[in-house]
Amino acid sequence: MYDNIIYEVSEGAVTITLNRPQVFNALSTELIKEITKAVETASQDETIRVIVLTGTGDKAFCSGADLKAGLDKGLTSLGDSLRENYNPMIKAIRNAEKPVICRLNGIAAGAGMSLALACDIIIANQDAYMSELFVGIGLMPDAGSMFFLPRTIGIQKAFELCSTGRKVYMEEALGLGLVTKAVAFEELDAAVGELVDIYKNSATRSIGLMKKVLNQSLNSNLDEILEQEAINQDLLGKTHDFAEGIMAFLQKRKTAFKNK
Repeated sequence: MYDNIIYEVSEGAVTITLNRPQVFNALSTELIKEITKAVETASQDETIRVIVLTGTGDKAFCSGADLKAGLDKGLTSLGDSLRENYNPMIKAIRNAEKPVICRLNGIAAGAGMSLALACDIIIANQDAYMSELFVGIGLMPDAGSMFFLPRTIGIQKAFELCSTGRKVYMEEALGLGLVTKAVAFEELDAAVGELVDIYKNSATRSIGLMKKVLNQSLNSNLDEILEQEAINQDLLGKTHDFAEGIMAFLQKRKTAFKNK
């Protein structure tokens, strides 16, 4: 089904692993399309409650665009490549009404950093780094970095990272809020697993609508968000999981959410 990723489902969670270790999981057209398809497939599968995105090995999550592959195919329009390939991939992640965890196993550079930033939460290998290295080849950050970075760290810091392309190691990334948590590589699976366990047993529809409205809040005023809260709260109030949450609270027991 897939040639460039590994798609593994386990008890309500799916792990999508970029699997081009020979080029540090660089993004070819084929890999991008497979990531997009995999995220969309997981999003539409009601048995999946949480998505984990990671890379093969401990060296690189994603080293960015596979420039050699692009040159070999005679790529002439970078804009068209973004519109046709990268942008749909980023939108698939942001539009997925399920939590997407980035298991940042290694470096995230260029569009690989954009891919990580598109996720909802990043749990990182403490020896990894991130870099907006586009300026080194005379380009500007793309695949969503120009959207995510200033909203996370402010315009001045975003400008500095974009215009220098310097490496941001995990201690600094934590301080800036670029990643949620950084642990030793051998502890990475356990740290991600803790979050996976929370999300696969949580109220998935509630989380999905939270994500949707948070996305809208970036470009909305207070009145608009207040109305979106009212609309979506009304929808959630009619779900099985809301009724289950109330009953579990009254009966002083654990919830048994069903994503319904």
